[in-house]
Amino acid sequence: MGILLKSGVTFLWLIMQIPCVDHYRLLNAQIPLSVLKDPVPGATPNPDNLVLLDLEIRAGVVTQLQPVGSLGPEGIPSVDLRRGQVWPCFVDIHTHLDKGHVWPRTRNPNGTFAAAAQAASKDWARMGQIYTPEQFREDVYRRFNFGLRCSYVHGSQAVRTHMDCTDPKTIANLDVFAQLKREWAGKLELQAVTLLDLEFFLTPEGEKLADKVAEVGGILGGVTAMGPELDRQLDRVFTLAKERDLDLDFHTDETADPTAITLQHVAAAALRSQFPNQVVCGHCCSLAVQPPQVANKTMAMVRAAGIAVVSLPLCNLYLQDRHPGRTPRWRGVTLLQELKALGVPVMLASDNCRDPFYGFGDHDALEVFREATRILHLDTPYGDWPQAITTTPARVMGLPNRGQIGVGLPADLVLFKGRGFDELLSRPQHDRLVLRQGQPIDTTLPDYSELDDLMVI
Repeated sequence: MGILLKSGVTFLWLIMQIPCVDHYRLLNAQIPLSVLKDPVPGATPNPDNLVLLDLEIRAGVVTQLQPVGSLGPEGIPSVDLRRGQVWPCFVDIHTHLDKGHVWPRTRNPNGTFAAAAQAASKDWARMGQIYTPEQFREDVYRRFNFGLRCSYVHGSQAVRTHMDCTDPKTIANLDVFAQLKREWAGKLELQAVTLLDLEFFLTPEGEKLADKVAEVGGILGGVTAMGPELDRQLDRVFTLAKERDLDLDFHTDETADPTAITLQHVAAAALRSQFPNQVVCGHCCSLAVQPPQVANKTMAMVRAAGIAVVSLPLCNLYLQDRHPGRTPRWRGVTLLQELKALGVPVMLASDNCRDPFYGFGDHDALEVFREATRILHLDTPYGDWPQAITTTPARVMGLPNRGQIGVGLPADLVLFKGRGFDELLSRPQHDRLVLRQGQPIDTTLPDYSELDDLMVI
């Protein structure tokens, strides 16, 4: 077969052509240097830390990565990307798929965190009052699956969701997770984390929940809160996780209160227990409003404990420092650049979508990266920040072959027309092409109207 495409045609044409072949090349592709599994000799990064390469794909696997023009004789079907960017599929390490996509029925009346928590609690209570157990499960399943479909279409290949586990009805949602994990196997890697007040783990029911989490292959977690019992709660959670060989993932310090230092307490508990598995802490907002000596002590402890930190810039920009009638004074995000400079693994993720905690969102990791670049000043230089939604969360989630591009790895890729970051991050890239095992997927997003019957309960 001859050359499929050299220049001048649309991604739609690509979608029509690539399924016709099992062996082809992508030429003139710009790839972030930081997401390459191995160095490519002779490839020189440009000021955006992108390298210009040709890729060869056979049977769904990347078989060659070479500087442009180095792949050898023509004759293999080829697509000229004209310096468009190629990324590995995304890894979204912090979402809330069980409570997402309820905004039309459960709004946040004033945009504050307190109002969000109250509205979400009322939504769960109303579902429990009106629904049968089967209807409750169907509601969660359909909204959860809707979010996964969005993630998949946008180019994610792994998703971790925090799931409310505050009562028997919401704990039962872990069974919905287990079902969807089976149904999405081979397309999306799914992980689930418990979300509840840590005091629950001091009870016999907390131990039973830990057993259930181990049964479904989940992760223990919860919301940390300052108080006299915090260290006792943390020690118990670490013990439960250690006994069951589980990872841990906490919501920490999602507040502008500078006296909130639960992140420091989590680090101390990890060091006390000599915890062998991965610990993730999300949000960590108060770190940015604390005196330097307090923040620096906490960050040093986080590094010593081997904790990874995930920032949720869209949700925290929406909630933090919100006072009706007053312009916010800060952006709500944590000290991500300072943590990274210390060697702490740092990541970005979607968090909530279309629920009381965030009225927007579409499970699009590129949107998260685009807005995080602006909110957190991740540009000039971009450096290895693309790892924050790819390689780093994949490693933290125990998925070492995800979130990167390399010879011998599956051709799970996202292709963009945007060349430099000035182009990539200036438009939504809705015409992106998502390849899974070398073949394009249908990138039609699910229609919101599919959930209309769930919006009045």
